[in-house]
Amino acid sequence: MNNKNKFCTVINCMDGRTQLPVIDYMKTKFNVEYVDMITEAGPIKYLAEADNEIILNSIFERIDISINKHFSRVIAVVGHQDCARNPLNKMEQVKQINSSIYLLRHKYKDCKIIGLYVNEIWEVEEI
Repeated sequence: MNNKNKFCTVINCMDGRTQLPVIDYMKTKFNVEYVDMITEAGPIKYLAEADNEIILNSIFERIDISINKHFSRVIAVVGHQDCARNPLNKMEQVKQINSSIYLLRHKYKDCKIIGLYVNEIWEVEEI
């Protein structure tokens, strides 16, 4: 099966409320069939702080699989309101999302990296 242009990658919170809105957004925006969902509790906190090597390496390993096996060329990193692990306001989470984008752009130069925020009515906003 040729997976080129069929997959994208999302680094999302494990919170189930964020999953479907983000999947729908990515499938529509990038015209892909499948979304490789990499979940952690509050992943933008780990990416922005870059101080937990074990979790960072786990995220990077899963991104690598999505890129190398599914030929994903788009990576989204997601924050959301009411996050249990990362209960910061939107402004602070947007800062973390931007720091996460910076880190990912340096590591995955051949991929388009975007930031998303899922708001209080579970709608996706592109950062």
